[in-house]
Amino acid sequence: MEKYAKFVKERIEIEQNYAKQLRNLVKKYCPKRSSKDEEPRFTSCIAFFNILNELNDYAGQREVVAEEMGHRVYGELMRYSHDLKTERKMHLQEGRKAQQYLDMCWKQMDNSKKKFERECREAEKAQQSYERLDNDTNATKADVEKAKQQLNLRTHMADENKNEYAAQLQNFNGEQHKHYYIVIPQIYKQLQEMDERRTIKLSECYRGFADSERKVIPIISKCLEGMILAAKSVDEHRDSQLVIDCFKSGFEPPGDFPFEDYSQNIYRTISDGTISTPKQEGMRIDSKTTVGKSKGKLWLFGKKPKPQSPPLTPTSLYTSSTPNGSQYPIFSIEPVHYCMSDIKTGKPRIPSFRSLKRGHSYLQGPALEDFSHLPPEQRRKKLQQRIDELNRELQKETDQKDALIKMKDVYEKNPQMGDPSSLQPKLAETMSNMDRLRMEIHKNEAWLSEVEGKVAARSDRRHSSDINHLVTQGRESPEGSYTDDANQEVRGPPQQHAHTNEFDDEFEDDDPLPAIGHCKAIYPFDGHNEGTLAMKEGEILYIIEEDKGDGWTRARRQNGEEGYVPTSYIDVTLEKNSKGAVTYI
Repeated sequence: MEKYAKFVKERIEIEQNYAKQLRNLVKKYCPKRSSKDEEPRFTSCIAFFNILNELNDYAGQREVVAEEMGHRVYGELMRYSHDLKTERKMHLQEGRKAQQYLDMCWKQMDNSKKKFERECREAEKAQQSYERLDNDTNATKADVEKAKQQLNLRTHMADENKNEYAAQLQNFNGEQHKHYYIVIPQIYKQLQEMDERRTIKLSECYRGFADSERKVIPIISKCLEGMILAAKSVDEHRDSQLVIDCFKSGFEPPGDFPFEDYSQNIYRTISDGTISTPKQEGMRIDSKTTVGKSKGKLWLFGKKPKPQSPPLTPTSLYTSSTPNGSQYPIFSIEPVHYCMSDIKTGKPRIPSFRSLKRGHSYLQGPALEDFSHLPPEQRRKKLQQRIDELNRELQKETDQKDALIKMKDVYEKNPQMGDPSSLQPKLAETMSNMDRLRMEIHKNEAWLSEVEGKVAARSDRRHSSDINHLVTQGRESPEGSYTDDANQEVRGPPQQHAHTNEFDDEFEDDDPLPAIGHCKAIYPFDGHNEGTLAMKEGEILYIIEEDKGDGWTRARRQNGEEGYVPTSYIDVTLEKNSKGAVTYI
């Protein structure tokens, strides 16, 4: 029993060490959460985290096994072993007492036997002395009488010792029979029953040893099933979409390479079948800037071969010569857009897929307060996240202010509970924090509206350009119409006017967004919240921004008032060839 108890103890230590090592393993590979920048929640990562949780539960079940074995098996064994030792000691003492009693009886019988033997010899000597004196003629009658008395005394004592010896012998035989047939068998029987109970207890402990683990098998099976379900929950398409959403920059892809006409010195006459020099200079600048500034920085697979084109000079960048020798400034949409975006945002370079594994660690350079060092889409996400955090902090401060005001009212009504003036410093601090948070929210919302306005403007221009089948941006006729011919001549002054407007549209956020459709109010909306637009039932509004999935649509009245209205409250009609979308290009 002690040997088995030692075995169970070592098994318990193994289970405890196993559970401890499993928990350490789970703790080692569990993600260390960061409040500022959490990792993308890919389904493969979520599945791995679920597996870690199930493994942690599995480790807990191993601890349950160890605890059950320690309580039900090892503890019971140690207690029962102590009881058995006490009982065995008692039975052995009873056996020793019975043996000692038998030995005492044997000694008494032996003493009586020896005394009887001695008295018999004395009586025999007295008999011989009497016979000798009786046969001796010279012996006196007194000597003979004395010898006869001595013989009678010895004979009487021998008879008494004989009777005592017989009694002691009978008593010893009885005790010996009782000892060997009753007392000792009873003690052995008790020892046998004790050992049988020990064996039964060992059997119960063997069963409890197995039951301790069998009880947790259903829970362990659930843990393993949870791991299998976590493995089945991996969705490669969702993970790919998360990568796309996480690293989407918001920049536009570069435009097509323009045709560079080197025959301008041969054909000096401008006609409808030739490409003008001003257009060539402007478009060459466009392609060079697009590839060098945008595509080179956004290319993921190493360095992109640069096109062979002459180096740009400040003169060729901002001026172009006409056949008659005059110069005028050229503002191409894509070069200005990408050059200024590169200056303002400092677009990062993503050299390989290693940067994707590091989450957002690919961002180079110091982090600015307005996140202007990030691409537009990433900047929008960061600003929205910061606004949400600030709103939560503002809500906490608001709740604290309400609690302080209630407490102050209670103190004013019951002065014995506290001094109302003691709460004034904390209340002033809370109000100051609320003002500071409101200013931060307003500032970040301004930056967010700036980013969303630029992204929406670029998407509107690209959408309108696709509708009108424009191959390259910036081809506008003097009359304001668009042509499908990529070789159509575009004269200088109108092009200057068009590109100047595009430059202004890119960097002036105060210009109204174009209308992409209209809507009719199905239900009235009060618009009490900041940024919303009130409307009446049946009112017609212009749509300037579609619903992005949050349930709100940006609309504008005819008087220019803008705001968000619930998408479910309006009937939307989008106009692909809307006037606003065309005039914005």
